[in-house]
Amino acid sequence: MAKTITQKVIFKGTAVAKLYSMYLDSKHHVALTGGHKAKIAATAGDKFSAWDGHIIGRNLQLLKNKLIVQAWHGSDWDKTDADSTFIMLFEQKGKDAVIHMTHANIPDAHVAGIKKGWTDCYWTPWKAYLASK
Repeated sequence: MAKTITQKVIFKGTAVAKLYSMYLDSKHHVALTGGHKAKIAATAGDKFSAWDGHIIGRNLQLLKNKLIVQAWHGSDWDKTDADSTFIMLFEQKGKDAVIHMTHANIPDAHVAGIKKGWTDCYWTPWKAYLASK
């Protein structure tokens, strides 16, 4: 049985365009995750990898500054596990950017780690990175 994680993250004083482009740019993705290798581009259909190859997948749908949909698979998942679907919906609320994140079809054994990982490995480092600029 697979599970779904949903999270809402607010980035104070940030434009959605900045968050969107940072996630889909290899150089920024590496900086945001503390130097972990990433290969990603803002092209629908392209394969990507992140966290030194621990995460692999494909960009399924991209709407510039609005939506990212990816097929996503962990290297430690069973080979029989289907890809999960990762969705980030971006919303500008005044000077703040809001990400509505849904990560669906996660194998049960990986839900707790992935849920914690989004906060510890993405949202918190993103906020620190943006604060340092």
